[in-house]
Amino acid sequence: MNNRSFHSASFRDPSGYVFVENGLIKRCVNPIYFKQYFTFKEQGFYNNLFSAGLLIRHEEITVTDTEIIIQPEQIPFITYPYEWSFNQYKEAALLTLKLQKYCLDHNFTLKDASAFNVTFHKGKAVFIDSLSFDFYQENQPWRAYKQFIMHFLGPLVLAKYIGVKALGLMVNFIDGIPLDMLSSMLPLKTKFNPFLYSNIHLLAKFESKHNEDYKGNVKEAKLSKKAQLNIVKGLYDYINNFQIETASEWGNYYSKTNYSESSFILKSKLVDSWINKLGAETLVDIGGNDGTFVRRINRKLKMALVCDIDNNAVDLNFKSVKANQEKHILPFVIDVLNPSPSIGFNNTERASFLKRIKAFGPDATLALAVIHHLTLSGNVPFHGSAEFFASFSKYLIIEFPKREDSWVQRLLKTKGKFEDYFDFYNIDVFEKSYTIYFNILEKELIVDSNRIMYLLKRKE
Repeated sequence: MNNRSFHSASFRDPSGYVFVENGLIKRCVNPIYFKQYFTFKEQGFYNNLFSAGLLIRHEEITVTDTEIIIQPEQIPFITYPYEWSFNQYKEAALLTLKLQKYCLDHNFTLKDASAFNVTFHKGKAVFIDSLSFDFYQENQPWRAYKQFIMHFLGPLVLAKYIGVKALGLMVNFIDGIPLDMLSSMLPLKTKFNPFLYSNIHLLAKFESKHNEDYKGNVKEAKLSKKAQLNIVKGLYDYINNFQIETASEWGNYYSKTNYSESSFILKSKLVDSWINKLGAETLVDIGGNDGTFVRRINRKLKMALVCDIDNNAVDLNFKSVKANQEKHILPFVIDVLNPSPSIGFNNTERASFLKRIKAFGPDATLALAVIHHLTLSGNVPFHGSAEFFASFSKYLIIEFPKREDSWVQRLLKTKGKFEDYFDFYNIDVFEKSYTIYFNILEKELIVDSNRIMYLLKRKE
């Protein structure tokens, strides 16, 4: 017991808690949940979900009168809802509805429908909370319905009507986007959509009407299992057919690069050569767009995290992961100038991007065509970005576009009369700043371009 490091979000569920022991994530099941746990186990409910790939597989470690310890399959890197692209978010929502339908078909139910119960592992969404299931009670409504709207349907609808960046709002609402906020943010025309009116606007109106019912006079409506299944089917069909069109600056980045095909090939060969020379098995590609350069690495990687600020680029990557069954590639959305913070009670329920990436400990980091955006768009000085990369990168492969590069010139022109403030943007200052934290192992000019590739090793 003394060796257990309790997960800071475990206080939310009285059924059990998550803890870390000897570097492994484990879960304790409390006696209050024993009846459900043994029923699910004996009826093959858990095993069926494992086999279908819907629930993360777990093993039973110990069983006593006071606790059951299970050990789930370890997930190297957890992503959160505010880091998912639109189609990742959509897949997570559909997974949750599949689980609720399966539960109802077997006389069970999902007692909560938090988006934080889902993450991405081995190329697809997977449910990670083994204790989120309960017994179905006749004529009782789905208690997690409102939570599903706030965590899934609401954010997806906002993405369609006000822009895909609305998915990032979840970083501010760990309990889901409030119904009154969802209703007020959506355009008037959505009130004339029967599906959205009943599932968002009417629900928000009902909640507003009864939110001061301190005496508890509101009677809980009865709902048959058939009616619940109809609701789940309606939600599933709507979300499954849901599509959005978004403008993107970087979604087709590689179709408008400013260097030749031969330069592009040389760059990819350099990355491949250096990754193989390092013997890297895990890496993170910062600003990795659709994962093009990771896919050109001629080495079997255990895990490649590919993050980008652009939703469309991440969606393209996710589509390729699905099509090619690339279980080792994990795409997600991150703004490096404003990476995900630690959130929740005491700022510890959900870890920051930096905390998670440090724990992941990649063998190598790729930062291709990123430094000029950090420096010229974000005004981050070279020593600042060097410190950032050094905080989690043992080896760093970074591309430096020289001042003459057309993309650099484009960014400098946006500075207007302040362009002179960025005189420091040159190779000498870059190298001087980065060699505070790194040693330069190799340096290579990409022919037919104004770009230089560096292989760096962090100083110990």
